[in-house]
Amino acid sequence: MFSRDHRLAVTAAIALLAALVVAVLGATPVRAADKPIHLFILSGQSNMAGMKPEAGFVPEANKLFADGEVVYIKVSQGGQPIRLWLETWNDIAKKHGLTTMSTGTKFYKPILEQVAEKLKGKPAPKTVTFCWMQGERDAKEHLDAAYEEAMMTLIADLRRDLKRPDMYFVIGRLSDFGKPDNKPWQAVRDAQVKVANDDPRGAWIDCDDLNNKEKGGKQYDDLHYTPEGYKTMGERYARQARLMIDGKKPAADGRPQ
Repeated sequence: MFSRDHRLAVTAAIALLAALVVAVLGATPVRAADKPIHLFILSGQSNMAGMKPEAGFVPEANKLFADGEVVYIKVSQGGQPIRLWLETWNDIAKKHGLTTMSTGTKFYKPILEQVAEKLKGKPAPKTVTFCWMQGERDAKEHLDAAYEEAMMTLIADLRRDLKRPDMYFVIGRLSDFGKPDNKPWQAVRDAQVKVANDDPRGAWIDCDDLNNKEKGGKQYDDLHYTPEGYKTMGERYARQARLMIDGKKPAADGRPQ
């Protein structure tokens, strides 16, 4: 039989060990698996394809969403019209008197597939934000009349198929490459801002300062952005998303600080 003093010593040792365990666990950072997930879907044509998320978007998003885990997918390709994301483009086009038809989508299903793969084994995201940079092709093809409805339909489709009616979105407005007398270009710009402003979970970012280049001593606005421009673009996406998620109004000028 153990003596009373021995039993007291064992009890004290167990208590000390328990206290140490509590202290260690209390000092252990929250595991990534325990953090809320913030999912971002990046999609569009050449200026989205040209954006390297690791250069601007990811560092800014990780800073702004330090309370959770930032997860993103990217589906983009240069020179692509919005109809390649839409099953119902032909109906929309006919409604607006357009004759350019689509034979099927190309980029919508990959978004759903990549999201499913990225979230495999993870809990449902706390937030989902769709970041869009596209419209140049539609402006060039003079399909601007249908752009507003097409954009609204794409957002509605994603909210439905991702089962996230609370999905936020941030649209990159076409830059000032298309001059004021380019009516289809300006119409797409206007449609993008309108779609964002009409939705309580929508925002847009300004891209007019992202394409400023110089050649032969002359300044000009290019179709594509500078490396610093792409970095700023990614940062603006993350900032507008953070403002909306926090219940604040996104920057009205499209240039959140």
